[in-house]
Amino acid sequence: MNSHQRSFFFNVDWITVLIYLALCVIGWFNIHAAVFDENHPNILDFDTQYGKQFIYILSALVIGTVILLLESRFLSALAPAFYVVTVVLLAVVLVAGRNVGGNQAWIDMGGGFRLQPSEFAKFSTCLLLARYLSATNVKVTDPKSFLIAGGIIFLPMLLIKMQPDDGSTLVFCSLILVLYREGLSVYFLIIIGLLATLFISALLVNVWFIIIALVAIVALLLFLFGRNRKFATGVIMGLVIAIGFVFCAKPIYFHGLKPHQRVRIDEVLGLSKDLRGVGYNQNQSKIAIGSGRIWGKGYLQGTQTKYAFVPEQSTDFIFCTVGEEWGFAGSVVVLGLYLFLLLRIIMIAERQRAPFSRIYGYGVASIIFCHVIINIAMAIGYMPVIGIPLPFISYGGSSLWSFTILLFILLKLDSNRMGMNYA
Repeated sequence: MNSHQRSFFFNVDWITVLIYLALCVIGWFNIHAAVFDENHPNILDFDTQYGKQFIYILSALVIGTVILLLESRFLSALAPAFYVVTVVLLAVVLVAGRNVGGNQAWIDMGGGFRLQPSEFAKFSTCLLLARYLSATNVKVTDPKSFLIAGGIIFLPMLLIKMQPDDGSTLVFCSLILVLYREGLSVYFLIIIGLLATLFISALLVNVWFIIIALVAIVALLLFLFGRNRKFATGVIMGLVIAIGFVFCAKPIYFHGLKPHQRVRIDEVLGLSKDLRGVGYNQNQSKIAIGSGRIWGKGYLQGTQTKYAFVPEQSTDFIFCTVGEEWGFAGSVVVLGLYLFLLLRIIMIAERQRAPFSRIYGYGVASIIFCHVIINIAMAIGYMPVIGIPLPFISYGGSSLWSFTILLFILLKLDSNRMGMNYA
């Protein structure tokens, strides 16, 4: 056995691989439950979604194995090429793509197979971002470097937004966590959080009440720390910007978002209730999850699932199948696996010798974390329905393959970490 083979067998983080396999199997069985057809009961019936998902899982394992056999330097060297190819595909889909569910996000490959370029743009963007940020003399705190890094993230975001696929667009915003890990000031994240809070507050509360509260907070800060002129000036400038933003929030909301986007947000914020219309999906999903109680109704025993009350139950709302049939206990197991996977990815990222590998690892963690949080929050009614899959569990080839590539590239970089010290 040569050194390359020994590296492949002994240096791969098999704990992460086992978590990945567990999530894939859980997804396969829950897809079987979500779209179970009594005329096609066999889970290996390839005319069904669950039969096709088995093929997708096998092909994903082949893809993962091929990645583990590649040369690590190949991944860094071809990062720009991967990025260009996915950007071109994102542009092509706007012209010649197939519209599914209101999004022109798919390329028809024939034979009933469709490719979603936005899924593959996630790993290519992470690769190029890692390559750029790991270059010599590149610092996120430098305005030029920050703008270039932001441009790498923004270009695919813009093309995906034009499809329009709001869910995938939002996922790319999670890469701000990578920039934070590489030196971006925590104040930048705090400002984003405060602006988001002000925006939501302006929709729910009288604007003048918010302004009075802001003035009171600033007055308290000036009373406590006003002797520092620089601090006092910054606080007053922040107050002026915040007041201006509060007044702009509603015009942005009503003129910057489309009607179907606003009604979904209104439903989540409690500004409107339409359980037979826009709120139907989430309401049925919450009913399904709640009906599972502690231990669930049992495999293939979910009534909400069996009678197809929840639309898109094998994709966007797959988590409600877990909640109904496996209950709170099963949901905790799934969430525990995701938590374990994310902690494992962060651990892998932190033990890398090469900055490229570390940065890429945080990109992987950010993308998966964002998908899990948004998808589950959407299923339980805490976020608007924006249609993104639950990693490794939702039905679909493009989704499973892209997440497999995303994760296994990191596993490959990690397996060679002892011999890698390039930027």
